[in-house]
Amino acid sequence: MSEPVSLATLLTPSKTVGIDFPGCDGMEIKLCYLGREEMIKLRKKCLTTKFNRKTRQPEETLDEDKFLVNYCDSVIKGWTGFKYKYLEELLLVDISSMDPEDDFVYTSENAELLMKNSTSFDTWVTDTVSELENFTQNK
Repeated sequence: MSEPVSLATLLTPSKTVGIDFPGCDGMEIKLCYLGREEMIKLRKKCLTTKFNRKTRQPEETLDEDKFLVNYCDSVIKGWTGFKYKYLEELLLVDISSMDPEDDFVYTSENAELLMKNSTSFDTWVTDTVSELENFTQNK
């Protein structure tokens, strides 16, 4: 009889895969799945404690801006095939001085601004990252 395998030795805290963005030909976003423990750590880094004078108790509040920056850095690892023309489908932009077929380069700042200003991009990233099966299939 063989020794039982400890689940702790099999756990992977994160995994990055490229996932096609729907409706945008050739656009692939590299997303990182974070396990529950990693998400809790991320959230804790963004909590601030303030003393409430009325209740005379400390209260924790989530710094949403700090969380968004940390969340983007943790889950969005890059993209390929992201054309300027696709920006017009995600938010209100003026790309008249750009070639719509040129690539919109990935930077962490661009990812953060997309998450802040495009509800559809934010929703897609959040929904995709929370679906474990997107990271367990052989890609």
